[in-house]
Amino acid sequence: MENEQSLERRQAVFDPTTDGGVGTRLDVFWSARLADLEVSRARVRAAIEGGLATVDGADCRKPGLKLRGGETLTLRLPQVASETVAEAGSLRVLYADPQLAVLDKPPGLTVHPAPGLPEGTLVNRLLHHFPGLREMAGERPGIVHRLDKDTSGLLLVALTEPVRLALAADFAARRVHKTYLALVHGRPDGKGGDIRLPIGRDPKYRTKMAVPHKGGRPAHSRWRPVWTAPDGTASLLEVTIFTGRTHQIRVHLASLGHPIVGDAVYGPHQHAAWKRRGGALARLASRQMLHAWKLSFIHPVLKEVRSFTCPPPPDFWRLLLLLGRRCQRVGLVGMPGCGKSTLLARFAAAGSPVFSADAAVASLYAPGGAGAHMLSRRFGDVALAPDGSVDKAWLLAGMRGGEKFRRDVMELIHPLVKGELVAFAEAHIRERTIFAEVPLLFESGWPQGEMVDMVVGVRCGMDQRRKRLAAGRGWDDALIDRMDGWQWAEEAKLAKCRFVVDNDGDTAALNAQADRILCELARLRREDLQARHQWLIDQGYAGPRRGVPSASPSGAGD
Repeated sequence: MENEQSLERRQAVFDPTTDGGVGTRLDVFWSARLADLEVSRARVRAAIEGGLATVDGADCRKPGLKLRGGETLTLRLPQVASETVAEAGSLRVLYADPQLAVLDKPPGLTVHPAPGLPEGTLVNRLLHHFPGLREMAGERPGIVHRLDKDTSGLLLVALTEPVRLALAADFAARRVHKTYLALVHGRPDGKGGDIRLPIGRDPKYRTKMAVPHKGGRPAHSRWRPVWTAPDGTASLLEVTIFTGRTHQIRVHLASLGHPIVGDAVYGPHQHAAWKRRGGALARLASRQMLHAWKLSFIHPVLKEVRSFTCPPPPDFWRLLLLLGRRCQRVGLVGMPGCGKSTLLARFAAAGSPVFSADAAVASLYAPGGAGAHMLSRRFGDVALAPDGSVDKAWLLAGMRGGEKFRRDVMELIHPLVKGELVAFAEAHIRERTIFAEVPLLFESGWPQGEMVDMVVGVRCGMDQRRKRLAAGRGWDDALIDRMDGWQWAEEAKLAKCRFVVDNDGDTAALNAQADRILCELARLRREDLQARHQWLIDQGYAGPRRGVPSASPSGAGD
């Protein structure tokens, strides 16, 4: 006869609405119910045939017994003697007393041995650090809940058998509170909510879980968005779970259409697209970005609340920092002939993507260009030269002729230039800095901060500008004065600029000023990085840049 000390008793009531429907076999029911513990159907069948199962209080040795609904079921499982070998791997122990320990599990470490994986697990290391666990029977001594191999964070371990039983009961009664951090693809709608979808084995892939069409076990998760990347590609969620189904958070978030970043199982298409981005974004997302962040429970012996918060490991928060980086969008303005294009060329030579509104307009005015098409529709064929481009002589004459003509042209062309600038910025959103030369940036009426984050103004004396415009464009003083009159006064422009460059000297002097601006922009990026990192630390979403992420235990009343 089995020693009662070596048996673990389970009890349940069969509900056909959630447990597979009327006619579900007894062994199938128990296999599904114990799936989270990875108890095989063969082991369940052996226990039933061995007289360790009851149905409504009567012994049952028939694994194939079909259930109708409402039966009270029990199953006693013989505990398998542990042959797990102790290993001297490192453990990050955040708290320990004679009854229990709280660990910070790193990603990439499996919690307990399994068929084909007898060593290299957290349990192997536990046996080395806490030899008293040898007194517990079973293949997973001390383990009262699990984290997936690639999930990091807080794990509660029982160090004695009475505490293990007490904690297991607390988990079953939902008296243990767990909150995770999950980085998901995209931007979930709304301010958060509850997910109450059942979870069961995927009918096609038995290693996966799914939200089944019928059956499955009840599962409840609550999520709250706390941050979204500037480009909307990923969001950080706080997720509290009220049940502990296998892969619960991963399945539930995927059901929203926002699988976890790095999760190739439940978000294969999003993961493949993410990997194609390459670079540090792909490298850091080599595992699912899920972290057990907060844990709160009643100490079974001391009867006090114990609460822990543990920041995620560096790969997690470094990915947040990388995703949170905003491209510096810098505009260039100045009066005609001040040297904006020369300064823009210097920034391009330093490796920054650049945009020229003048070049965009030239493309729009070329044969077949959208600008040529719109001007010809508005003013007729007179607007076009024989080759289909905009007739520059006609355009200049019209500009000189009256304010209404100039306004009409601006209303047609400026939105096209803005569209080109938006496309340019979107194409280079992952760059550190981009520069856009837009002579009429302020005059366009675009809302401040919409198109650029800061502006560089170029100043040049009138005599110097007149010489350059006469030599380079053939403009006379009257045309220069008219062109200047269509813009804000130079001092008004420069007053709205973050940086001002004086361009009355030679090219070397201009380049030196450009290099100083690049250094200042790099300093601003460092300050932004430090501020964002500090915000993550303040929220508990990151550890310090150096050293081990800290954890903060607290007692009842904190």
